[in-house]
Amino acid sequence: MDPLIPVSYTINGKSVQQQVSVRTTLTDMLRHQMGLTATHAGCEQGSCGACTVVVDGLMVRSCLIFAIQLDGARIETSEGFADDQLMDELRRNFADRNALQCGFCTGGMLVAAHDLLSRTPHPERAEIREKISGNFCRCTGYEAIVDAISKTAQALPLEDSGK
Repeated sequence: MDPLIPVSYTINGKSVQQQVSVRTTLTDMLRHQMGLTATHAGCEQGSCGACTVVVDGLMVRSCLIFAIQLDGARIETSEGFADDQLMDELRRNFADRNALQCGFCTGGMLVAAHDLLSRTPHPERAEIREKISGNFCRCTGYEAIVDAISKTAQALPLEDSGK
């Protein structure tokens, strides 16, 4: 039996203390100890994107990180983003465009879409496809997902060009 190590995080804006095994991945801790089930364990090799979360402002594959490595980190899962209008709009457009289907990829896809639109508010469809290319979806054929992200981008205010 692995020893349990005490760790502290801020998860979706809330301070959390956990006891985790040295071999517990962030994915497993989020799902099984925190009940945050939108973070899925797909390939468990970092290839499918189903486990994508944000750690200290950067997108990461939570299946590739041990939970004990993140003591003190700020973690956002797709269930988080409280009071985040961009994520609210993405969720609404994913639902409206039926970009969810089985839902397995949705958590990671929403995190990737949010990251893209936070950094590039008005991407071309090709940029959207490139950004989500690391997130596998077996149901939608991606067209509905790209549509939902594009519709969200169109609703964003245009940047001030300084004129």
